[in-house]
Amino acid sequence: MSNSGQLQFPKTIVPLILAGIIAIIFLSKSTVNIDAGEAGVLWKRFDGGVVIDQPPLGEGFHIVAPWNTVIVYEVRQQELFEKMKVLSSNGLDIILETTAWYMPKPADLGKLHQEKGEDYLETIIKPALRSAARSVVGRYTPEQLYSSKRDIIQSEIFDETKKILDNQYIQLNDVLVRDVTLPSTIKDAIERKLKQEQESLEYEFRLVTAAKEAEKVIIEAEGKAESNRILSASLNDQILRDKGIEATLELAKSPNSKVVIVGSSKDGLPLILGNN
Repeated sequence: MSNSGQLQFPKTIVPLILAGIIAIIFLSKSTVNIDAGEAGVLWKRFDGGVVIDQPPLGEGFHIVAPWNTVIVYEVRQQELFEKMKVLSSNGLDIILETTAWYMPKPADLGKLHQEKGEDYLETIIKPALRSAARSVVGRYTPEQLYSSKRDIIQSEIFDETKKILDNQYIQLNDVLVRDVTLPSTIKDAIERKLKQEQESLEYEFRLVTAAKEAEKVIIEAEGKAESNRILSASLNDQILRDKGIEATLELAKSPNSKVVIVGSSKDGLPLILGNN
């Protein structure tokens, strides 16, 4: 007889409990949930390893064999901030701060995992960006880096980095040069030089303006002198006498004058005396 104080389970329950435990373990190993902005690379233990001839698993709930594995990757655009020391064309240390926007190519996610691995940011993208930045900055002087060449340098770093990453299953969307830091002595020297150049340009502008004003005055004076010369050449004594007579007659018509002719002037014109 069994001990009445002990709890006895039917023999059929134990196999059911074991089956339930196995089912839970099976389901936990067989289900994968992929969140928004992610994709999954399937690795088959008994069927060739990484699946590269099929699209990666998309967002949502998936059931896979428990002996297989799904490696989840973020496939949205991601940001890399990189601060590095590079050399200018004349060998000076430059601190360059850049931002790169990148993402894995979803269609090639299996190849990326198989050939590069999950740590592709450290092993592929950062070395590519640093190499491109050093190559590009090494072509320019500190003055060019500090002033007019910033946009050109940014574009060249993007082009060279993209050229490297295009064959690495990675899509580079953009590279931004956030800041260029020069040695303080070089920066001060450049700022003084730029200030002197600006002052020189302003002085040259004033000289050009003054020269144009002087030229304008000379042209106006020459025109006036030529006009007087032409007028003087066209006048003679008879014309002057006629003009004087016309002027005298106009004055004689004035209601405020009392005209008295007392003789003639030296030039033969009448003399006019008014009541004033």
